Amino acid sequence: MSEEQISSLVRHKIAILMDGDNAQASLLPQILAEAGKYGLVTVRRIYGDWTTSNMNSWKDVLNFHAVQPVQQFRYTVGKNSTDSAMIIDAMDLLHSGVVEGFCLVSSDSDYTRLSTRIREGGVFVMGIGAKKTPKPFVNACDVFVYTENLEAENKATKARAHRKDATKKDEPKPEPEPESMPLLRRAFEMAVQEDGWTRLDIMGNALYQLDPGFDPRTYGHRQLSRLMASYKEYFQMRTQEINGSTLFFVKMKE
Repeated sequence: MSEEQISSLVRHKIAILMDGDNAQASLLPQILAEAGKYGLVTVRRIYGDWTTSNMNSWKDVLNFHAVQPVQQFRYTVGKNSTDSAMIIDAMDLLHSGVVEGFCLVSSDSDYTRLSTRIREGGVFVMGIGAKKTPKPFVNACDVFVYTENLEAENKATKARAHRKDATKKDEPKPEPEPESMPLLRRAFEMAVQEDGWTRLDIMGNALYQLDPGFDPRTYGHRQLSRLMASYKEYFQMRTQEINGSTLFFVKMKE
């Protein structure tokens, strides 16, 4: 994908704010991918008391995914001050106008009013939390994604891979999967539409969100379209002429 194509993409800026006490570290890649479906995640923050042992599960994944941990001490036993810090930061971001959407990650009803206030300002807000999340918070969001669905997707993907390996146990050893495939697969899942297809430029946008260092030349091709065309075993491609321009569309093969 050329620099002109990248710069022409509509990239709404999204702030993702996570309540570390009410989110799962193991689902961080899926959470970022879900938020990435609605725009470019430019602000990534997670709130919690990092002096406590229950936050240890986050420490390994935050640096890799460039998420900023925000320290919030618990001044009173049993009281959660994380929500106050997160709400204050959200309002600062809202009034600064540096983002055009929010993703609030929590299962806590305390964020209901925050979500409502953001929507009152004409700004998109999505929520991510467990199915136990109170309905008022769910209904206050434009979109709400349950973490149980993200877990189910993750398990289903692993199960399919396991079955595929099992059925091929007695077959000749296949060619190893290209090094870029895990990244391409995740980007496709972020961009895919209901009909199973996605525009290549939108998928390219997702690729740069997942890995800003992505470059087709790393894999021997000057353009993303040529890289995708070389993976005929994994992807199907078609073109469409729109207003004198040729658009590429991609579909992942089963």
